[in-house]
Amino acid sequence: MNPQKQKRQARIQRHKRVRAKVFGIEQKPRFNVFRSNRFIELQLIDDEKGHTIAAWRSPLNEAYHGGEHIAQKAKEQRITKAVFDRGGYAYHGHVKEAAEGARKGGLRL
Repeated sequence: MNPQKQKRQARIQRHKRVRAKVFGIEQKPRFNVFRSNRFIELQLIDDEKGHTIAAWRSPLNEAYHGGEHIAQKAKEQRITKAVFDRGGYAYHGHVKEAAEGARKGGLRL
Protein backbone atom coordinates (compact mmCIF):
# COMPACT_ATOMS: atom_id res chain seq x y z
CA MET A 1 0.00 0.00 0.00
CA ASN A 2 1.13 3.54 -0.77
CA PRO A 3 2.69 5.18 2.37
CA GLN A 4 0.60 8.33 1.93
CA LYS A 5 -2.56 6.25 1.69
CA GLN A 6 -1.60 4.37 4.87
CA LYS A 7 -1.03 7.64 6.70
CA ARG A 8 -4.42 8.98 5.58
CA GLN A 9 -6.19 5.74 6.56
CA ALA A 10 -4.56 5.86 10.01
CA ARG A 11 -5.79 9.44 10.54
CA ILE A 12 -9.30 8.46 9.47
CA GLN A 13 -9.28 5.55 11.94
CA ARG A 14 -8.14 7.85 14.76
CA HIS A 15 -10.88 10.31 13.84
CA LYS A 16 -13.51 7.56 13.93
CA ARG A 17 -12.38 6.57 17.44
CA VAL A 18 -12.64 10.18 18.61
CA ARG A 19 -16.03 10.70 16.93
CA ALA A 20 -17.42 7.62 18.68
CA LYS A 21 -16.97 9.48 21.98
CA VAL A 22 -17.36 13.17 21.04
CA PHE A 23 -20.83 14.56 20.38
CA GLY A 24 -21.81 18.22 20.18
CA ILE A 25 -25.11 19.67 21.35
CA GLU A 26 -26.53 23.16 20.94
CA GLN A 27 -25.21 24.48 24.27
CA LYS A 28 -21.85 22.68 23.90
CA PRO A 29 -21.09 22.14 20.19
CA ARG A 30 -18.23 20.18 18.68
CA PHE A 31 -15.20 22.30 17.73
CA ASN A 32 -13.94 20.43 14.66
CA VAL A 33 -10.54 20.90 12.99
CA PHE A 34 -9.64 19.87 9.44
CA ARG A 35 -6.17 20.55 8.11
CA SER A 36 -4.97 20.28 4.53
CA ASN A 37 -1.55 21.15 3.15
CA ARG A 38 -2.52 24.79 2.64
CA PHE A 39 -5.58 25.53 4.77
CA ILE A 40 -7.12 24.90 8.15
CA GLU A 41 -10.89 24.68 8.52
CA LEU A 42 -12.58 25.17 11.88
CA GLN A 43 -16.24 24.52 12.62
CA LEU A 44 -18.64 24.58 15.55
CA ILE A 45 -21.15 21.81 14.92
CA ASP A 46 -24.44 20.90 16.61
CA ASP A 47 -24.58 17.15 16.01
CA GLU A 48 -28.17 16.83 17.32
CA LYS A 49 -29.54 18.98 14.51
CA GLY A 50 -26.70 18.35 12.05
CA HIS A 51 -26.04 22.09 11.67
CA THR A 52 -22.85 24.08 11.48
CA ILE A 53 -23.09 27.01 13.90
CA ALA A 54 -19.92 28.77 12.78
CA ALA A 55 -17.14 28.05 10.31
CA TRP A 56 -13.76 29.51 9.37
CA ARG A 57 -11.29 28.63 6.62
CA SER A 58 -7.89 30.25 6.34
CA PRO A 59 -4.27 29.52 5.43
CA LEU A 60 -2.45 27.39 8.00
CA ASN A 61 -0.41 30.29 9.34
CA GLU A 62 -3.64 31.98 10.54
CA ALA A 63 -4.88 29.07 12.67
CA TYR A 64 -4.64 31.07 15.91
CA HIS A 65 -6.73 33.93 14.49
CA GLY A 66 -9.23 31.40 13.16
CA GLY A 67 -9.69 30.02 16.68
CA GLU A 68 -10.26 33.54 18.01
CA HIS A 69 -12.79 34.22 15.23
CA ILE A 70 -14.74 31.02 15.98
CA ALA A 71 -14.79 31.94 19.70
CA GLN A 72 -16.17 35.38 18.81
CA LYS A 73 -18.92 33.80 16.67
CA ALA A 74 -19.72 31.46 19.57
CA LYS A 75 -20.02 34.41 21.96
CA GLU A 76 -22.54 36.05 19.62
CA GLN A 77 -24.63 32.87 19.88
CA ARG A 78 -24.18 32.77 23.71
CA ILE A 79 -22.02 29.64 23.57
CA THR A 80 -19.23 29.45 26.15
CA LYS A 81 -18.21 25.77 26.04
CA ALA A 82 -17.34 23.36 23.25
CA VAL A 83 -16.05 19.82 22.85
CA PHE A 84 -12.71 19.69 21.03
CA ASP A 85 -12.49 17.33 18.03
CA ARG A 86 -8.93 17.32 16.73
CA GLY A 87 -9.95 15.32 13.66
CA GLY A 88 -7.43 12.53 14.20
CA TYR A 89 -4.49 14.94 14.00
CA ALA A 90 -1.81 15.17 16.69
CA TYR A 91 -2.38 17.98 19.18
CA HIS A 92 0.56 20.18 18.16
CA GLY A 93 1.40 22.83 15.61
CA HIS A 94 -1.54 24.41 13.82
CA VAL A 95 -4.18 22.26 15.55
CA LYS A 96 -2.87 23.39 18.94
CA GLU A 97 -2.73 27.02 17.78
CA ALA A 98 -6.39 26.90 16.71
CA ALA A 99 -7.42 25.50 20.11
CA GLU A 100 -5.36 28.09 22.00
CA GLY A 101 -6.84 30.89 19.89
CA ALA A 102 -10.34 29.68 20.71
CA ARG A 103 -9.49 29.54 24.40
CA LYS A 104 -8.05 33.06 24.31
CA GLY A 105 -11.23 34.21 22.58
CA GLY A 106 -13.26 32.94 25.54
CA LEU A 107 -14.36 29.49 24.43
CA ARG A 108 -13.85 26.73 27.01
CA LEU A 109 -12.63 23.54 25.33
